[in-house]
Amino acid sequence: MIKAPISLQDLRRSLYIKAKAEPAWRFWGLYVHVCKTETLYEAYQMAKRNDGAPGIDGVTFEAIEESGVEGFLKQIQGELVTNTYRPMPARKKEIAKDGGNKIRVLSIPAIRDRVVQGALKLILEPIFEADFQSGSYGYRPKRTAHQAVNRVAQAIVEEKTRVIDVDLRSYFDNVQHALLLKKVGRRVQDAAVMHLLKMILKATGKKGVPQGGVVSPLLSNVYLTEVDRMLEKAITTTRRGKYTHVQYARFADDLVILIDSHPRQDWLVKAVEKRLREELAKLGVEINEEKSRMVDLTKGESFCFLGFEYRRILSRNKMWRPQYVPRLKKRTALLAKLREIFRRYVSQPAERVIELINPILRGWVNYFAVGHSSRCFSFVKDWVDKKIRRHLMRARQRSGFGWNRWSRQWLYEKLGLFNQYQLRRLEPLSKAQPTGSVS
Repeated sequence: MIKAPISLQDLRRSLYIKAKAEPAWRFWGLYVHVCKTETLYEAYQMAKRNDGAPGIDGVTFEAIEESGVEGFLKQIQGELVTNTYRPMPARKKEIAKDGGNKIRVLSIPAIRDRVVQGALKLILEPIFEADFQSGSYGYRPKRTAHQAVNRVAQAIVEEKTRVIDVDLRSYFDNVQHALLLKKVGRRVQDAAVMHLLKMILKATGKKGVPQGGVVSPLLSNVYLTEVDRMLEKAITTTRRGKYTHVQYARFADDLVILIDSHPRQDWLVKAVEKRLREELAKLGVEINEEKSRMVDLTKGESFCFLGFEYRRILSRNKMWRPQYVPRLKKRTALLAKLREIFRRYVSQPAERVIELINPILRGWVNYFAVGHSSRCFSFVKDWVDKKIRRHLMRARQRSGFGWNRWSRQWLYEKLGLFNQYQLRRLEPLSKAQPTGSVS
């Protein structure tokens, strides 16, 4: 009887189930699945969906499609099977971050290398997904930044108002390759897979995982899993019935830990911080002391996580609740980007300017359309409205904003200016405690 080949989806599911059932199991025979046509094709489709610029070889998706995807993948498969594959150096690109004050260096692999990394990720991801903890949200299947944002808000509702706001110094650049490979090796007993992973890492330098690499987010989560486990243990060991005294949320290298406000838990704040520093020291990861801090929300202080600024406020019915809004620097960065488009296309028709700014507005608003962003959205909407009006008036060599000439409805319906500023609700939070409770 000939056994039908297992599909990629079924393989991933079986790997996850096995890894979940046997936490100490080391997987072998994985490399053959990395090299399969189905895996490489799916990895190519993933890379194409993400689009992106070409790597150091200058080869684009258009060129690959023109010459034939099948032949392109056959060549990669042949190199992998004969062990002649060697990753190219990644193309470096500097992009502005934090409103243009800092620079982040992206490493852009060639498309062929993106396909190989994608194939490796498709096979390794379900194994390590079984090990990842509930508070980790970054770049994981069926997990979003909004879920992490909501988890933090829920912790504030539960009176976890003392916050350890952690900033890791150049985390992605300082991952130790030997330690990372050791962590992967605890689950993978396949010399060919480990050799391939080592080549991918070494192609970008002596340490660090490249920001822009397809497999990098998975590897960065593997590296910090022990930190997550330590925090999960803190939650479990300090639990009192259904009530927990500790909560945390991590999205890649962005981490916040929230601890019960009661004075009885003063020791817990110090203990968690001490254990956190110990775990990070084992990994060779430094805490940025200038940016990391302890926050007490009961004193009117605030902290930032995933682009939102959190604080605790008193609602109209005298209940404490979390408030989270877009950070001012995120709004400033958005307006700076839009202002540059208005400046560069000052002589272009308004329709062309709107065509360029609409996708930017849509992406920004979709991300921040949770929490309490309505006031910020109103500001952005009014600002964009005025900029478009000034653009229209300048084209007519007139001053002013043309309030009587064009209605808002005309701007949105006739010109097609973005107008979807509605908030959407995440899963409901439990009721907050009344102000008379311990805070």
